[in-house]
Amino acid sequence: MKEKAIPQVVKEVLPAVVSIVISKYLTIYERYSFPFFGFDEFLPIPKGRKKVKVGGGSGFIVDPNGLILTNRHVVADPNAEYVVILNDEKKLKSEVLATDPLHDIAILKIKAKNLPIIELGDSSKLELGQTVIAIGNVLGAFRNTVSVGVVSGLSREIVGGDLLTGKRIRMKRLIQTDAAINPGNSGGPLVNLESKAIGINTAVVFLAENVGFAIPINPAKKALEDVKKYGKIKIPFLGVRYIPVTKKLQEKYNLPVDHGALLVPMGLEKPIIPGAPADKAGLKEGDIILEIENEKISLKDPLEEILQKFHVGDEVQLKVLRGKKQIKLKVKLGERK
Repeated sequence: MKEKAIPQVVKEVLPAVVSIVISKYLTIYERYSFPFFGFDEFLPIPKGRKKVKVGGGSGFIVDPNGLILTNRHVVADPNAEYVVILNDEKKLKSEVLATDPLHDIAILKIKAKNLPIIELGDSSKLELGQTVIAIGNVLGAFRNTVSVGVVSGLSREIVGGDLLTGKRIRMKRLIQTDAAINPGNSGGPLVNLESKAIGINTAVVFLAENVGFAIPINPAKKALEDVKKYGKIKIPFLGVRYIPVTKKLQEKYNLPVDHGALLVPMGLEKPIIPGAPADKAGLKEGDIILEIENEKISLKDPLEEILQKFHVGDEVQLKVLRGKKQIKLKVKLGERK
């Protein structure tokens, strides 16, 4: 690993870090007063619409022709306008090309060429204690803020709240760092001392010090590859409904295994979606999928996350428990619509 001094890394990557300004057209009201039994009463009277800044985030350029990586939750509002501010203060409207809600990733496009970029690293090679640098637009106001820390943990799981929608989001396989990550940092790069992005800053734990999280860069690399090739993110699809098998579930229903994905109906919906790849491969209700391409399915490594390692059209081998017999099935992965 060819590591560099921190100021050198910052100097190299900073030109490719952008701010994202979120704006919406909102109705503007004026207070109208009138006397009522000796008191002044007020009514809000609409006076038209005005573009108002409602939030901000960060992102970073990964292609010289204007492709930008950020968080999905930064650009989640379809009625908002997203303006990208480059490091030279130039402002450009952006288009949301694609989003991946599973990994909280979004890819934006601006009309520009010959832009500086941040090279993408390999998040699978991260080590505890490794030095990392977080860069972003802190609190939507302090641009190009740099903080330094280490990788404090790997494969973390948190349940967070989306400040825009109010929805709770479960996020898995995150990088934990003590580099300061604040609101507005979301979407900015977490880089190593090779000047490569190894994560996308995404969350901070309030009322806790030095606890921030970033999405590993490898899922974003796959998403970017899809967008360049197909113009969208292609998410592999098996077509099953299931519950994860745990030791508690094993004991309750006297199951022969304590891991895997048990295919069961969800309300009135069948466990195997008719016509889906799983249906064509011969999977049945009550089957327990134990492995995909020799990778064990568990609470730590659930079925949907293992699937994301493959591409649409890949043929994969499943190890399935049917009754008391283990069988192997080949299935060609489809695309989630």
